[in-house]
Order: sequence, then structure tokens, then C-alpha cells
Amino acid sequence: MGIIKTNRLVHEYIHRDEEGNVESIQSALEGVNLEIEKGQFVAILGHNGSGKSTLAKHMNAILQPSEGTVWVQGMDTSEEKNLWDVRQSAGMVFQNPDNQIIASVVEEDVAFGPENMGVPTDEIWRRVEESLKSVGMLKFRNHSPNKLSGGQKQRVAIAGVVAMQPDCIVFDEPTAMLDPNGRKEVLRTAHLLNREKGVTVILITHYMEEVVEADKVFVMDSGKIVMEGTPRQIFSQVETLKKYRLDVPQITLLAYELRKAGLQIPQGILTRRELVDALSKIRA
Repeated sequence: MGIIKTNRLVHEYIHRDEEGNVESIQSALEGVNLEIEKGQFVAILGHNGSGKSTLAKHMNAILQPSEGTVWVQGMDTSEEKNLWDVRQSAGMVFQNPDNQIIASVVEEDVAFGPENMGVPTDEIWRRVEESLKSVGMLKFRNHSPNKLSGGQKQRVAIAGVVAMQPDCIVFDEPTAMLDPNGRKEVLRTAHLLNREKGVTVILITHYMEEVVEADKVFVMDSGKIVMEGTPRQIFSQVETLKKYRLDVPQITLLAYELRKAGLQIPQGILTRRELVDALSKIRA
């Protein structure tokens, strides 16, 4: 079994009136089956309302299934006795770093998680230093988070999760509120943790360019997984993605238009270098 697995996962939001009577039931996930292997970098795409953030919250047991099962490291998230271990195994980084940063000094914020886990003091400070170093924020350890940029705040939030040493980190649209430089900082950090620390990364996003280097991509629509494959396999299907109200990376779109115009360019071009190589072969 993979590090995270779902089987026929259903999640329903029940809306009640002031007297507690059910007014409506909104289905956010409908029979989701997926498996994520340890050490993978996985991206989950979908337009707003597709269910991707609801799915993310099941991976950390913030939400419980209405039907079906979610396993994290083989533990059923619906069993209360597993909650502590599930949340230690799968850390979560949210869209707004201000919602995760609670201390007035960077290093104290990063220490908060391990301290609550009962980690010995010497080990806490070793983890704080290592975690801040891993996200490139060590020199800011004594700064106030309020003085940091959005990208820097998000990296501090990531360090706080890393200090708890989870096997997996779920990034729920972590770059949605950031400028392009902040987005690059956070993405670079996520890939570094995946490659150098072996952390399984699950990135929930609607930015197509962010998933080009993923090992696997899942596409969601109306609470279901409608596509899965490598980035090249997914982005080769431009028309299908359009049907699900999604774009493709700009380079992929340019290559697609050139191919439609009659140039012999392979499908699924992902990077500028690949497009330049393909065009140079035509010219040769």
C-alpha cells in the first residue's frame, strides 16, 4: 500500500438551518480512488470547486469520509486512535501562511510543533536549525514573521511542518497568495525537500507551470478524478484539459499551436528547452 491511499472516498457537506434541520447536502468528493507512493512528488489539479482542497484535508484527517476509506501509512483516518499518528505522518501547508504562523519570532514558531509533540529541548533546537536551513531561512531565525515577505512567511510555515519530521507534506495551494518570486521560492523549497530529504510531496494547485516537474498528476472535476498520468501525458491532451476548464503551461500551448499549424513538433512539450530543440530539428 502507498503512503496515502483512498478507496471510494465520498465527502458531503451538510447545510442545516438554525433549528438543525438539513437544508441541503453538497457532494464535494464522489468515489475518489487514488494511491500515492512514498517519495513521489504528486500534483493535484482542478478548477475552483473541483474538490481538490477537500481531498487535501482528508490526507491529514482534518476531514472524515462520509463514505469510503482513507489510509495514511496504512492507518485508517476515520479511527480516532490513529489521528495523532496520521497528523505526524502527513503535515499540511495551507494557502495563507498567516494562518499557520503563531509566534512573534521565527525560530519560536518553528519550535512550536516539535514542542507540542514532547520532543526533548536539545532535539527541538537541532530540528529548528535544520528545518530553517532546509528552506533557506536560517538567517531570519530571530526576525519577526510580520517583517517577512509572503514567500518568506510561507517558507517559515513549511519549516514548522518540516521540524515535525513528517513522511509526507500536503501543500494546499501554497502559492495562491504569492507574487511570482514568492511562488518560485516555495516551489523550489518543495522540490528540495522531495529530492534531498525524501519527503513525499502532494501539491494542490491551479497553476499549470507548477506541476511540470511532478512525478504524477491527478486532475479533478466535480469531485472526481478524471485524468491521471505524468505531466507529459496530461499536457498532451490540451482539448481534454480545456473541457475541464484548465489551461496548459504557456510553452506547451505555443508548441500545440505550432503543431496545429503544421510543424512537426512532438506532443506534450513541457519546457522552453524542449521546444527550442524540436524547432532546431525541423530547421536542420
